[in-house]
Amino acid sequence: MEFEYWWLLGFPLFFGLGWLAARVDLKHLLTESRALPRSYFRGLNFLLNEQPDKAIEAFIEVVRTDPETVELHFALGSLFRRRGESDRAIRMHKHLLDRTDLGEEQRLNALFELGQDYLKAGLLDRAEEALAKLKDSPLRREALDFLLDIYQQEKDWSKAIDTARELERDSGESRQKVIANFHCELAAQHATHSRLEEAEAHLDRALAANRKCARASLQQGDIYAAAGDHERAVAAWKRLEQQQPPYLALAAKRLMDSFKALGREEEGLTLLRGYLSQYPSLDLLDVAFQSTLEAQGAEAAYQLVKEELRRNPTLLGLDKLLEAQILAAPPDRRHDLQLVKNLVHGHTHRLARYGCEQCGFKARQFHWHCPACGGWETFPPKRTEEFELAP
Repeated sequence: MEFEYWWLLGFPLFFGLGWLAARVDLKHLLTESRALPRSYFRGLNFLLNEQPDKAIEAFIEVVRTDPETVELHFALGSLFRRRGESDRAIRMHKHLLDRTDLGEEQRLNALFELGQDYLKAGLLDRAEEALAKLKDSPLRREALDFLLDIYQQEKDWSKAIDTARELERDSGESRQKVIANFHCELAAQHATHSRLEEAEAHLDRALAANRKCARASLQQGDIYAAAGDHERAVAAWKRLEQQQPPYLALAAKRLMDSFKALGREEEGLTLLRGYLSQYPSLDLLDVAFQSTLEAQGAEAAYQLVKEELRRNPTLLGLDKLLEAQILAAPPDRRHDLQLVKNLVHGHTHRLARYGCEQCGFKARQFHWHCPACGGWETFPPKRTEEFELAP
């Protein structure tokens, strides 16, 4: 193929057209930059110099002089909310919603931001009203997530169940664990007001939603025990072994109390020792130790703790061992043993806490719903010492 020399004439033409296009774009950019208020560039300069307060004031001046800057309204509103200035964020987003020239997508975004502002300010009813209007919009999923949070804060568990089911249908992700816990919350409310049939119905629904819901079995046992039906209570608590064995630690004291009420304390103690050998737990050890001490004396309690300490060395186990030794020791040795026990007990008192696996929050009391991060069943039924100090 021969080279056509006339193509060489096209290169200057293409170069000239490219240069002209660049000049037009540059001219357009310079025109736009000249149109921006000087306060806008001052705000950018303050941000670059890490002076956010001055930057905000500069951007507010831009909004006053040029109300058409919609994106800047959104940015400022979000910034105010993050800084905790919810009232200013609300005013900013309400101002956007009052505009008649706002597009539908921008209007929905403004309503979504306003709902978050109300939520941050603690105005839950207004937040619910704003976010509920987005259930038929492209922001439905995000709105439902916030609505679920609102219903949990308000303890409106029926609405929380409905919302969780909507989210489950939309996303395909299982929400059965939280739905089961919502039913357990409703059951607890009914049980408090002696509406036991309603409470049992919700616990049945909790188990239908999540057959491994240990909390539902614990609450069922509590209802039966309160009614004096200790056989059914024991059966409900023993079901935990098939559901989630670690939660037997929470049922240990309940089990022993029901076995005592049935006059079968020895059977209960044998069952508890079997659980302890299969599912080691400091709480199980504590209940087994106290029950053995009451039923069989200090020597038997000492042997129980000594065997468990060999299998699972922990400070709390050592604390119980020393307690048993003090009870069985001659009077002249008790003072020295008590000094050692006090030292060990001081450490175990600080370490014997439950911890959230999701956020690390620690508490002496067991929680089904983490007070810090709001996670459900994020507290393992084990003391933190079992994770931190056990070899």
